[in-house]
Amino acid sequence: MVVGYPKVFKMKADAIILARGGSKGIPKKNLKLFCGKPLLEWTIIQAKKSKRISKIFLSSDSDEILNLGKKLKIFTIKRPAKFSTDKATSESAINHFLTSCKDISQNAIVFLEPTSPLRKKNDLDILIDCFYKNKWDSAFTAGVLNDFLIWDKNYKGKFKSINYDFNNRGNRFGRKPCFVENSIGYIFKPDMFLKKNNRLFGKIGATFNEVWQSFEIDEPKDWEFVSAIFKLKKLNRGF
Repeated sequence: MVVGYPKVFKMKADAIILARGGSKGIPKKNLKLFCGKPLLEWTIIQAKKSKRISKIFLSSDSDEILNLGKKLKIFTIKRPAKFSTDKATSESAINHFLTSCKDISQNAIVFLEPTSPLRKKNDLDILIDCFYKNKWDSAFTAGVLNDFLIWDKNYKGKFKSINYDFNNRGNRFGRKPCFVENSIGYIFKPDMFLKKNNRLFGKIGATFNEVWQSFEIDEPKDWEFVSAIFKLKKLNRGF
């Protein structure tokens, strides 16, 4: 594994996409047509269009999914079934990738989820650039919630306002913004990931997207809504 930041590798990252064959919410969702292409293919296209991504790796337990990756000429890795169950974490699959793959060439790994296709053309390059410029150890993308009034409820059922004081509402310009972690992209140092077994650690940074980019596809009801946004924002044209 590459150590340090040699000049030849500056501002580059390898990408890992996790796409298992099973899905309870939407059967075979990674291969289901989304705006004219298999859902997974959009994430591969977005990664290939990035100027900062060097190699793209696809990890899956499904031969059908891996064949799509081979067709699109990216690296493929067969994932064991034990890392592909409903209860298996993404971290366990990433760990398998990092410990079994010998072709990793960069000092940063970008983790992409196919269920979050609402990426704009420069989102991934901005994330990678900021990662190196700010010397972060890991980072995530996030939506900024400026116009949302966020509440929490404790185990006793008592409500508490989080990003504003409900006793002194004021106007929206005085509210503290909140950030929602989305899956447009994560980035981390691979050697530190293996020590922490977590995608976020050390000096954590973030880059920010529009809040509508935070919607992802997990349930059948999400499919039509996210595809409508994808078409409305004409995201296919940027790729």
